Amino acid sequence: MTTFGEFIRDERNKKGLNQSDFGQPFGIIMTDISKIENGRKRFPFDKLKQLAAYLDKNYTELKDLYVAEKLVIEAHKYKCTDTVFAVAKNQSKYLKSKLVKQAKLKF
Repeated sequence: MTTFGEFIRDERNKKGLNQSDFGQPFGIIMTDISKIENGRKRFPFDKLKQLAAYLDKNYTELKDLYVAEKLVIEAHKYKCTDTVFAVAKNQSKYLKSKLVKQAKLKF
């Protein structure tokens, strides 16, 4: 498993591009691509669909990788145990079921 920044670096290298050329389609300068690859900056979420198309990757899988890393960073920031991820999974299931039940209400 890699970080999102490492994923970006690997994909950039597969394309044989330098950081400047890779960032150009997204309007991201070379120094920011470097920061993204090194985990000091986040890739802009609003450009994620564009990135998926550019890399010919599944947008949902790319988004999951992006958001999962954000969750992990937050968990580490607050010094949570790994149990937090099981709790989050259960909360996600609960909220999804609650939203489905609400969607079935007819007025």
